Amino acid sequence: MTCHNCKIEMVKAGRGRNSVQRFKCTTCGKRFSEPQQKPFGADVRLPQETVCRILHCLVEGNSVRGTARLCDVEKRTVLNILTLAGENCERLLTERIQQIPVAQVQADEIWTFVQKKEGHKWPHEKAAEKIGDAYTFIALESTTKLVLAWHLGKRDTPNTTEFIRKLRAATFEDPFELCTDAFGSYIPAVNEVLYDRAHYSQIVKVYSKQEEGRERYSPGEFVKLEKTAMRGSPDLGRASTSHVERKNGSLRQWCKRLTRLTYAFSKKWDNLKAALALHFAYYNFCRVHSSLRVTPAMEAGITDHVWDLSELVTA
Repeated sequence: MTCHNCKIEMVKAGRGRNSVQRFKCTTCGKRFSEPQQKPFGADVRLPQETVCRILHCLVEGNSVRGTARLCDVEKRTVLNILTLAGENCERLLTERIQQIPVAQVQADEIWTFVQKKEGHKWPHEKAAEKIGDAYTFIALESTTKLVLAWHLGKRDTPNTTEFIRKLRAATFEDPFELCTDAFGSYIPAVNEVLYDRAHYSQIVKVYSKQEEGRERYSPGEFVKLEKTAMRGSPDLGRASTSHVERKNGSLRQWCKRLTRLTYAFSKKWDNLKAALALHFAYYNFCRVHSSLRVTPAMEAGITDHVWDLSELVTA
């Protein structure tokens, strides 16, 4: 290490707090600590081990308050770390997942809400985009189980089109099959953005009418499955949304903000977006998929090893 004043090599002078190496200049006598790589490249004062412990609690389904109790930190600290991690993970996913060769992509959207449900908004909140219902659009490659693209927004045509644009940036230019549910905004979005590469089909699950007195979230009895070719020449025999719907279940289990009928719902839109970015980065790069025995990023050839959270923090 070189002295900032004299520009000469310094000698070791013991260790300071947290076992950080200290150096001393033999000319001017000034002392310096060895530079430490800070989490996310930001001014984070917590040790990297504590930051990783906080993120590990969050990605495994703990709430913000539960994480604060387990890691012996303040709730505000957990939210600050979550925000930094979300920004870093969103940037990482955009940079690493580009031009990926794919065969079949399944897309779906999952509902949650921020602060309050859409029907509970006051008249002056009707135009507030960041309050009320929030939908997470997910595009999953069925072979590698890689989340190619995701988008948080309202369930409308502009947000659907933005989601399909992200999917286009993530996939290679060769044609592939795209399967979605029957949400109407997919049709103009796919025709506008993926006109040159998507063989597009829609899958509709038909259920019987729900019986009187049954639970609110229980569907009726399954009746039949309808598949329709919407663009190009998709293979309707292989068309499915089962994998992305299973991913929706994993998302509700691992991300506490999406767990139904709890107090853990998001109170801020930005915190929800950060939590989703952290979840998808952890899912793609860190968590070994039970059916693949490797991570989705390894199966897709993006990386050659299982990442740990410290790599995700410093990436």
